[in-house]
Amino acid sequence: MLLYTVVGGYMLTSMILFKYPTLLHKKKQVKFLCQHISHRGGAGEGYENTMYAFKRAVAVGTEMLELDCHLTKDGEVVVSHDHNLFRSTGANKNISELNYKDLPLLKPCLPIDFDPDAEYIGTEKEEDRKFALLKEVFEAFPNIPMNIDIKVNDDQLITKVSNLVKEYNREDYTVWGNFNDEITQKCYKTNPNINLLFSMRRVTLLIVFLYTGLLPFIPLKETHLEIFLPSIYLRRKCPIPTYLPLEKIIIHTISALLMRPCLFNHLRARGIHVYFWVLNREEEFQKAFDLGASGVMTDYPTKLKLFLTKYSDE
Repeated sequence: MLLYTVVGGYMLTSMILFKYPTLLHKKKQVKFLCQHISHRGGAGEGYENTMYAFKRAVAVGTEMLELDCHLTKDGEVVVSHDHNLFRSTGANKNISELNYKDLPLLKPCLPIDFDPDAEYIGTEKEEDRKFALLKEVFEAFPNIPMNIDIKVNDDQLITKVSNLVKEYNREDYTVWGNFNDEITQKCYKTNPNINLLFSMRRVTLLIVFLYTGLLPFIPLKETHLEIFLPSIYLRRKCPIPTYLPLEKIIIHTISALLMRPCLFNHLRARGIHVYFWVLNREEEFQKAFDLGASGVMTDYPTKLKLFLTKYSDE
């Protein structure tokens, strides 16, 4: 009888706190709310992670720029998704092996990772295909929130990014981290004042906490949950063939466990933003917002802007 009472009390308390989490936790006060996020600055409409792409996305009306960072041989924080330059430039060199001034230009045609068989083909202008420094992006867009993916486990890179964020007074308007938990924990330890992403390990724990009823009791230091819509991985170019039954089983399992509006509503009630990446089709935008997303990350800023305009008018 006592066991039933304890279990019943736990379940009831968990249910109440799940619906009203601010009874136990102080709501996070993130100073920006972004529906429209441009992945790599909008890789489908400009050379990814370049000033050209960032300027175009901001002109379209994006509310946040997502970008990636690496460190050059001479210690400059450069904006690039890949550590190795072969895919983006044709040169089989690592960024860490070159000084910033020696980085090659991006190729005139770049594949779009989250739009299979598509390429961005731009102008031949060298200025449009030049790697950007993080400080240049901060200087050009002082009021635009930025989502920074720390791509490698490098203490110097993390420290330099933190110092730049502080120098440009951007702690309240930046979110950083990585799928790798060790990198993300280092980010938090280096500067806990910058908004923080959930690592993959923490997303896994989030699922465990959700289905054990523990989530309402657990304090969360993260401010932003960034997850993929599982269905997009079935059409994304990746080394694992998508026809393998195991992969489809994994994708559908993730979808069943994680794509829960009740979870996203709980997190938003705690002041945690929920972003979906990288969505490039109108039906995907709709699905994400129907699930309760705070915002969507896309390679096509114009397409998402048109959708949001239509969405707000309905």
